[in-house]
Amino acid sequence: MSIIVSILVFSVVIIIHELGHFIMAKASGIKVNEFSIGMGPQLFGKTIGETEYSVRAFPIGGYVAMEGEDEESDAEGSFNSVPVQSRIGVVIAGAVMNMVLGFLVLLYLTNMQTYITSKTVSSFYEGAMTQQTGLQVGDEIIAINGRKCYIANDVIYEFARTQNGVADFTVIRDGKEIELEDVTFETYTDEETGLKQMVIDFTVEPITKTVSTVLTEAANWTISLARMVFLSLVDLITGNVAINQMSGPVGIVSTISEAVSYGIESVLMILAMITINLGVFNLLPFPALDGGRLVFLLIELVRGKPIDQKYEMWVNGAGMLVLFAFMIFVTFSDITRLFR
Repeated sequence: MSIIVSILVFSVVIIIHELGHFIMAKASGIKVNEFSIGMGPQLFGKTIGETEYSVRAFPIGGYVAMEGEDEESDAEGSFNSVPVQSRIGVVIAGAVMNMVLGFLVLLYLTNMQTYITSKTVSSFYEGAMTQQTGLQVGDEIIAINGRKCYIANDVIYEFARTQNGVADFTVIRDGKEIELEDVTFETYTDEETGLKQMVIDFTVEPITKTVSTVLTEAANWTISLARMVFLSLVDLITGNVAINQMSGPVGIVSTISEAVSYGIESVLMILAMITINLGVFNLLPFPALDGGRLVFLLIELVRGKPIDQKYEMWVNGAGMLVLFAFMIFVTFSDITRLFR
């Protein structure tokens, strides 16, 4: 059952992403030769009009093959025959669709909650260290360690990134913005991970659900998850997170399997996280990703003429090799963790 759910989650995310490219390409007058879900050998396909719609063996990706996208073509409707602004729209459309899907899923999940969790402190547990070191009832937390917190989940995420049990808070108190330095938490060491964890010793106020608060919370939640992708990359680059802690397809399937046991809302939460992650990751300015192609198009927009297509193909080919090597490493790490 969990494998089927995993395939469905991956398929939905991929279809939505490629559908964005497809719709924008068609709207821009670009000929689409193939719309494929999955990679590898073709299982079946059907040609409708000028486009072949196919399903391939491995549900780990997909693509929209546009005329002249990766080769020289003088045919009508080729990728390079339309204005560069239209091509930019085609390239970013996949990521935009992923973000829209993420927002809609989070909108549903927000509406299913009994109430919305705020960032305003409502009470403290007895002997709370945070109360003794500056935090007060009624404080609205707007930033931790200089990083803005849009929703309650951002607060939890920043707590997880704070490893020494001491954090700087920015709060709204009596209508004024106040800086609280060295707010201290009790800590304990997680026996499984060996990492130091903070004890959250206060509660927060609920927010009544209205159309406005639900829409605002879903939008902020979407922004929050997108920002976590960048923060995770920063943590990876700075060494706060080891590369072997990252998850690939095997790790994601394992996470989805665990979510299935908790119910549909947990699966939808994973779906939202994956689709938003894919949208943001694809826009990173790295060769072989949509963001890498976007860089070439922006250069063309500025200089008034495209870079020779063979150079772009070389760069994207090298980027693809790096991504494959990275995927193999992450997958190996996932499998290793399964047998620990």
